[in-house]
Amino acid sequence: MTILSLHLRTLTLPLHLLKLSSSPSFNLQYPIANRLFSDQVSESTMGKEAEIDQMREVCTKETCDYISRKRLSDEIIPHILNLYASKATPQDFEIYAPNASFEDPLMCAHGVKQIKSAFYSLSKVFGESKIVDYSVTENLTSPRNGEILIDNKQQYKFLGRNIDVISLIKLNVVEGKVVRHEDWWNKKPLWNRETVNLPLVGRFMETTRRGSMLATHAMMGFGKDPNPVKSLD
Repeated sequence: MTILSLHLRTLTLPLHLLKLSSSPSFNLQYPIANRLFSDQVSESTMGKEAEIDQMREVCTKETCDYISRKRLSDEIIPHILNLYASKATPQDFEIYAPNASFEDPLMCAHGVKQIKSAFYSLSKVFGESKIVDYSVTENLTSPRNGEILIDNKQQYKFLGRNIDVISLIKLNVVEGKVVRHEDWWNKKPLWNRETVNLPLVGRFMETTRRGSMLATHAMMGFGKDPNPVKSLD
């Protein structure tokens, strides 16, 4: 038997010789076959390890893609909907930074407590309130910073009549927290000293909204959270 034929036979050794290859007699009788078989096993193991590493890399990329697809607004929008639906809880206001501001054509609030008073008062004025339709656009400078725009339609029930308001809600977000919340009714900028041609008129409008906010703040117990409804059980 030539060395070449021996090489060809060893390449087709059955898998059951794997156990025999570990015995001393096998190593002595078939040194060339044992070496070739060991090399094949080593290459197979390396191939499997490479496949596992590739799978891990793919999984990591998929995880990153999933995280990148998750928008910042996904964390904030549910709380905004609760605020406008008169269903606000203390947890809903955790989306705001401590020094956050809120402004619409009627009120100008500074700090979380005043923002609480503004939204807690909705149920005192309107029989029903909610956002019935909306779309969201994000303009982010980083994953946790930027601007969220909510193009929406709000509906209020006052003295038995439905009042629809087309609105653009603008949320400025820093480190995942809302620092400024503006509600532009009819998608028109709020009147202030910067948006009105006559600065005195703009300043008067700002003062009026702040006065309205202070009155509402006092009426609502200065941002006091409502007592939770106790179960009758």
